[in-house]
Amino acid sequence: MELFDVFAVVVEQASLNKASQVLNLSQPALSRKIMKLEEELGVELFIRKGKRLELTKVGQICYDHAIELRHLERKFMQAIQAYKAAGSHASLTIGASLTTLQATLPDLITYFIQEHPLTDIKLLTGKTHEVVTMVKEKRVDIGLVASQIHAAGLHCEPLFDDHLCLVLPLGHAYIDRPALSVTDLHELPMILFSKGTWYRVLMDELFHRFAVFPEVQMEIDSFEAILRLVSTCKTATLLPRSYLREDLIPNNQLMLRNLTELEETKRTTSLIYTDEAESNAVAMNFVQKATRYFEESNK
Repeated sequence: MELFDVFAVVVEQASLNKASQVLNLSQPALSRKIMKLEEELGVELFIRKGKRLELTKVGQICYDHAIELRHLERKFMQAIQAYKAAGSHASLTIGASLTTLQATLPDLITYFIQEHPLTDIKLLTGKTHEVVTMVKEKRVDIGLVASQIHAAGLHCEPLFDDHLCLVLPLGHAYIDRPALSVTDLHELPMILFSKGTWYRVLMDELFHRFAVFPEVQMEIDSFEAILRLVSTCKTATLLPRSYLREDLIPNNQLMLRNLTELEETKRTTSLIYTDEAESNAVAMNFVQKATRYFEESNK
């Protein structure tokens, strides 16, 4: 490529002296490059008449090729620059269920933005089935849901498994019990997620399986509101383990109890996307980063 570029400049300047000035090369060095090209091609590119150079017929063919290479290189570099510009100011739209929005997504976005600070991220929220619809209708690039989705035309990338925990306010009668089981939740005053969320579905399935019917005093969508109200109202709740960062428990004057039946009732948080999204470099980059984030977290 370099030799053809040098050759093209010599042709256009019609003089080794002028070409050497343009290329910032000594004339002997320039002559050696032309001779090297001729040796590699096995043809004579110029007819030398004193200080004047005339193209041979094959020299003209080589010059046309050199011009074509120059145009291709320019086009290639323009494409690379366009790609870089698009990559540095990329956008990504994520659909997130209410449960994942409050605990999982903030950490993922922080992790992703560290490497891609100029990415414009937009969020749409809804219940899990609504997020699935957003992804199918391509209103979002990817979806984050607290479930594994098996649907035609959708890819599901599992991130981590999660289970429910019993969360109690300080002073609650169950804190000092040596052992607790799911049957102890029967008629227990509780604040739970609103109906329709995946974690509430998980809870209701659990209650039905063990014939347990707690006294549901409030149904709320907000994880943070539930935490505050549990402490204020001195009422129990069930929350996903992934929500409960170490600082949240003491900061809200709460205690955590693990029940065997709850630990065995798991839900998988996943990313979902369409076949078309596989060609979206930003979306696939986010999926890869999210997978890596939880692989590192679980080590």
